Amino acid sequence: MTTLRSRIFAWAGRLYLARTRKKGFDLSRMSFLPESVLMPLRRDGLDPVPDLAAVREREPISKLPVPIAANVWLVTGYDEAKAVLGKADAFSSDFTNLIGKAGAGAEQNPGGLGFSDPPVHTRLRRLLTPEFTMRRLNRLTPRIHDIVEERLAAMEKAGSNGDPVDLVAAFALPIPSLVICELLGVPYEDRDDFERLSAARFDLFSGANASFGAISESLTYFREVVKKQRANPGDGLLGMIVREHGDSVTDEELAGLADGVLTGGFETTASMLALGALVLLQDPEHFATLKDGDEAVDRYVEELLRYLTVVQVAFPRFAREDMEIAGVQISAGDVVLCSLSGADRDGKLGPDMEQFDPHRAKVPSHLAFGYGIHRCVGAELARMELRAAYPALVRRFPAMRLAVPPEELEFRKLSIVYGLDSLPVRLDA
Repeated sequence: MTTLRSRIFAWAGRLYLARTRKKGFDLSRMSFLPESVLMPLRRDGLDPVPDLAAVREREPISKLPVPIAANVWLVTGYDEAKAVLGKADAFSSDFTNLIGKAGAGAEQNPGGLGFSDPPVHTRLRRLLTPEFTMRRLNRLTPRIHDIVEERLAAMEKAGSNGDPVDLVAAFALPIPSLVICELLGVPYEDRDDFERLSAARFDLFSGANASFGAISESLTYFREVVKKQRANPGDGLLGMIVREHGDSVTDEELAGLADGVLTGGFETTASMLALGALVLLQDPEHFATLKDGDEAVDRYVEELLRYLTVVQVAFPRFAREDMEIAGVQISAGDVVLCSLSGADRDGKLGPDMEQFDPHRAKVPSHLAFGYGIHRCVGAELARMELRAAYPALVRRFPAMRLAVPPEELEFRKLSIVYGLDSLPVRLDA
């Protein structure tokens, strides 16, 4: 789960804005894409809008009416999405596909894994992979549990007088923020900036320029962090890479990797924690089951990942050659977008995929972390945080309930990573 997920829409928006301004309109502060293009980012509460399922049933691969020269395809079927995401040789994700389009220049390349192809992608991923093995991640387990307990204690204190507590601000945001700081070896005092920049890059409601600005600001910050790590390598991921690989990895590459780890591991996990808590709060049976038994935790986490699929659209693929996928002819130069939220609700996975059901005979394999060479490198870390946080939350506050009617909750609009702005809860009986 990388920063690239927001770029294709930002890029398309910049093209659209540039052409529209020539006609005398300035839409820089408006939602700049046609509704049919924005539809994969729309939701009705926790569920993708019905139009997404209708498109999937009618055409699992359909052409989007985007006002640019290249064909843009939307993939909503599960098998079709896996076919696209697994074809690293037939599709490119490299930033050079964007250079010269909508004003994108080589100097805007954010680096990291998302905007790279093999062999560059292979080399950079090898730098990170050892730090994300279960053996290495297990060293974080005690700290993750400590962080969860610290946040629960803070929630209890905040709600001790019976006032509502915002679960997003008090629990969902701080946990992944603290874990990422611990992992990277950067100051926790900077977490407010992390939260702001991470949310801004995925939010298309403010337009393309805000997204690119957040990315640029984040990379500037991490360049300074990398300089400090070069001079005095710490015990975190950046310090380890510096010690083990030295000058074989450049400062720009390290900054890009750190930026990708932050945005891929922070905003997505925070959204999962908040939305997953909402699912549990809305069904007393699920709440009680998770509270009373550890054996249910893994199944609940996997079904929540599938059902919520907070990263709604995977980063784009640019076709290198003419090809046919599921009977659809895709031409070299076409852009292909995979709707992960659509694919994970595909009826091919089993019955009632539009429903949350952790009691399925078999929880289907999902695409919440992507698929293929760009599958989220931090998937296991995210699972560790979710498995620790959900049961601890419901056991600490067995009487927790929503403090507002569900229809008053404010969900994000037009965000690549879906989530809640706030989740007011009451902790007392």
